Order: sequence, then C-alpha cells, then structure tokens
Amino acid sequence: MSAHDIAIRLRGVSKHYMMYAEPKDRLKQSIIPRFQRLAGQPPKQYYRDFAALSSVSFDIRRGETVGIVGRNGSGKSTLLQLVCGTLDPTTGTVEVNGRIAALLELGSGFNPEYTGRENVYLNGAILGISRKDLDCRFDDIARFADIGDFIDQPLKTYSSGMVVRLAFATAINVDPDVLVVDEALAVGDEAFQRKCYARIEDIKDKGGTILFVSHSTQTIVQLCSRAMLFDSGELLLDGGPKIVTNQYQRLLNLPREETPPIREEIRAMGTDAADRAREGGPGLEAANAKSEEIALGQLGQGWLDPSLVSLTTVSYEGSQARIHDVHFTTLSGEPVNVLVKGNRYRYEYRADFFTDARDVSFGMLFKSVTGIELAGANNDRIRGRRLARVGRGDSFVASFEFPCTLLPGVYFTSAGIMATVGDERRFLHRLLDVITFRVIDNSETVDYGFFGLGCEVTVHRQTGLRSESVGSSGDR
Repeated sequence: MSAHDIAIRLRGVSKHYMMYAEPKDRLKQSIIPRFQRLAGQPPKQYYRDFAALSSVSFDIRRGETVGIVGRNGSGKSTLLQLVCGTLDPTTGTVEVNGRIAALLELGSGFNPEYTGRENVYLNGAILGISRKDLDCRFDDIARFADIGDFIDQPLKTYSSGMVVRLAFATAINVDPDVLVVDEALAVGDEAFQRKCYARIEDIKDKGGTILFVSHSTQTIVQLCSRAMLFDSGELLLDGGPKIVTNQYQRLLNLPREETPPIREEIRAMGTDAADRAREGGPGLEAANAKSEEIALGQLGQGWLDPSLVSLTTVSYEGSQARIHDVHFTTLSGEPVNVLVKGNRYRYEYRADFFTDARDVSFGMLFKSVTGIELAGANNDRIRGRRLARVGRGDSFVASFEFPCTLLPGVYFTSAGIMATVGDERRFLHRLLDVITFRVIDNSETVDYGFFGLGCEVTVHRQTGLRSESVGSSGDR
C-alpha cells in the first residue's frame, strides 16, 4: 500500500495520564522527586499511571469508512482526539493526509456572544476554509441547519438542539477529505438525522474517508466497510463490521470479572480470522447452487440444506442457562433451513436452566448477512407473559410461529434468554448468528429490500381529463 493511498496512519501510539488520589499529590509530584534525585535517592511517585491507549497501530485507506466500538472508557474518544490533533500522543506517531473535519463535542468551539453566521465563519476558519469559500458554502450550511432567522441571532439565545444542528451543518458541509465523528449521528429530530446520514453517505460516495465512534452496532454495520474493537485502551480486533460488533456485544454483556479470558479469545482471532469469517462464509454459494437446481413450482415447504452452516456464531454468557437445539420446522414438524416466502414456520430452541430465576423471557431475532437487525420477537415486553419462576434443572422449549414475509436471500437468526437473578436483570444466555437460513420464492414481485409489501404498481397515462391504464404489476 503506497503512502498516497493512506488517509490515517498510527504507529505505536500510546496516551498516558497521571492520576492523582488527592490534589496535594500533584504538588508533591512537582517538588519532592526533584529533591530526592538531588540527594541521590530514588524518586517517589505520587501518581498512578493510566494508559488511555496502549501501543495502537493501524492504517486507514482513502475512501474507507471505519467504525470504532468499545465499552465506556476503552479509549475511543481519546483515539479520535489524537487523530484530530487536539491531543498529542505520549509515544508513537499519528499521520493524517488531507483536510479533516471533526464532529466531536459539537458546538464546543462556538462563541455564545457571536451570531450563528459569525460562528460559521469562525469555525470555518479553524477548519482552514477561506472566507471566499465560506461565502459560497454559507447558503448550503444555513439550509442544512434549518434554524431560520436565528442564524443572525447570538448563539446564547439558541436551544441546545439548535447549537448542535449548526455545528453539524458547518462541519459536514466543508467537503472534508477525512471526517471524524464521535457519537454525533443522533442529533436533532428524525428528519434532520436522515439528512445527516444522507450527507455522510454522499461523502462516502465521493471517496471521502470516515472514522467514527458509535455505540449503535446497527449504524456501524450499515455505514462501515470495516470496524475496530477497543477495550481498556487496546485494539483487540480489526475486521468486518458484523464480526467486530458481535464481539463487542459479547464483551458488553459480560461482568467485568469474566472479561479477561474473553478478551484473549477475541485478540487471538486476529484480523485474518475476522476477514475470513465476515458476512457469511462458503455455505452461501452452495445454497445458491442448490436453489437453482430446484424447479420452479416444486418448492413445497422448503427443505433442509446441510451446507447452510453459520461460521459467525457467537455465544454470550451461558453459565446459568444454555440454549441448544435451535432449528426451523414447518407447521407439520419437518426440519427446514430453506424457507419459501409466504409459508408459515416455527423457530424453536430448547433452554436448560442451571440456576433459580424469575421473570424469564425468551427472544429471537432475524438479521441480514451484513448484520442489520430486521425483525424479532420476545415475551419480555409483556410482563404477564414472562415465566414467573424457573428452578435449577428446569428445561423448556421456546417456539415462535411466524409467516415468512422475507424476500429471497440469505439471513441469520439469534436467540436469547433474559431473566432476573437476585436483583439484576440480565441475559442468562444469548446466541448470535446461530442459524444461517435461506428464503426462496417462485413468483415475480415488484418488492425489493428485505420484506415483501405485496405492492401492486399501476401506471396511468393522463390525457386531459382522461386517465388510461398502460400497465400494472405486483402481488395481489
């Protein structure tokens, strides 16, 4: 990879802070060790060294969209500040090529005494945009922020939401080579959020590089071509978004004392393992070939294809309950993993309990190959439908009957058990991507996406007051 292809490069980057137990220790640290060294004594340390980041190295190519995930305190925001240049690394080097726009603490660089217009020009100057360029861009920024006449009022008269909208609009409309975003995609109302996503997608399409932090795994999967998992200041995993977010959720649901061995498992996966396993595995090609061998009109209720095996299954928890024997069946009980659109099926699994628990609920989820959560069901939302109590040694079968409205394609399923143990409500066991299944259909449809809407499309030729149908199509 040539240097010209690199947008962001980190080599051996660490960031350390001195943590003091009491304010007076800071004064002691600045004075006493000097006298101890002059006296030939070993200097005493009055602080605890805290590594926000430890020896992080990676390259991000131009045009990549990379998501950063990790638990609170894992070093994500510190990493972005180092990339943006608002922090200097303790060790290592950070290289960024091109104009960078940062959406970190939105509005933090604005002056409350200035008007919105003046703050746009001030912020643009900080980003390295000339006044002439800002004159050309200002109308687009004001239109994107959509705060009306407040654009010429002092910022101190704005609501917090208006400040965020203006800050986002300013940063996002300067055509950056590198866009850095820290949990700033949930600003404003739904219409404004959609504009934000559309603008980010436009930057992607134009070849811009995007690096952002989000706790929303769906956002990471939807927007990113790559993801990185950080924990305790270390880069644990770098690979496909679906694999990385699965491992992030695995850590997220673990008690702290159970984290170390799981961290080592994730680190041992390595980048190559994540890339090999990303988004499905070789069984999908076999499923495609199999479905082509089936004559249209002879699909029946589907069938069981042994080549459809998930390579990305992740198990969370499991010491207090265990999910196993996860499968689909027809309503007559025949096992299947190739489903025919329009038929009804059951999704079932067995749950064995190793502890006493109360308010027990069972859930399932369908996801796309890229990890987007499509639909699911659980009885947790309706308190009266939870199991009031289960005992150690109990076993149950959870069954979910559903109509298959998914459009043809390959999908994954997940399963989970949630309960209250002691005073804590938590997952007792959870399996992600436990089954790979395929949906097929033998009918033509105008629908696209993931679910069939049963649409009928009609086109009319309008001539004066006459309306003449010239064609229709769809599912009646």
